[in-house]
Amino acid sequence: MVNFFSYLKAYFTAAIVTIALTGVNSLVFTPFISAAHAQDGGAMVRPDAEGTGINDLLTLLTTPDLEGWEDVEAKIRVEWSRSGSHSVDYLLHRAIEAMETDNMQAALEHATALTDHAPEFAEGWSMLAKAYFHSGYYGPALDALQRTVALNPAHFEAFSGLGVILDEMGEPEAALRAFQTSAAIHPHQPHISGAIEDLEARTSGEKI
Repeated sequence: MVNFFSYLKAYFTAAIVTIALTGVNSLVFTPFISAAHAQDGGAMVRPDAEGTGINDLLTLLTTPDLEGWEDVEAKIRVEWSRSGSHSVDYLLHRAIEAMETDNMQAALEHATALTDHAPEFAEGWSMLAKAYFHSGYYGPALDALQRTVALNPAHFEAFSGLGVILDEMGEPEAALRAFQTSAAIHPHQPHISGAIEDLEARTSGEKI
């Protein structure tokens, strides 16, 4: 099997670095609500500093052969991480710092406090999933990822994470659907096509 765990660990780390470099204290919180999910594909329409809404960024990300997709992805991550609550900012920042220094126990503590304090903030659950995943706790990571996509159905990284863990749990068909969903949102992710091809080959063989 393709080493999806190594890929996803690198992908999670890249997400943390993006948020850390941008800075969470200047971000503004926008709650995710089910009505916005249904109407706008999982994210509220709100202009960023350059006048581009999150939905516009997500639409742009699906463009075939998109040059500079990394910048678009980074902007989306920043939008998802916007907070406006000083306490949420602080907990997210501490969790990021702990992850960057490989202090998984502290990362888990801060991320758990974050989800307790702001249970409707999708990135809190995403951060908790990262902390669990890096700690080797795949069951709790799966639960946190499911909560992430329930709050933000456009969260391509969370769907990739679900795919990895479901495959490890012996559910290749469910894993394939998760990866396909992730690819539909963000087709430029490194190794996503290889992950799908591998799972398609294995699930096809199982049905014969």
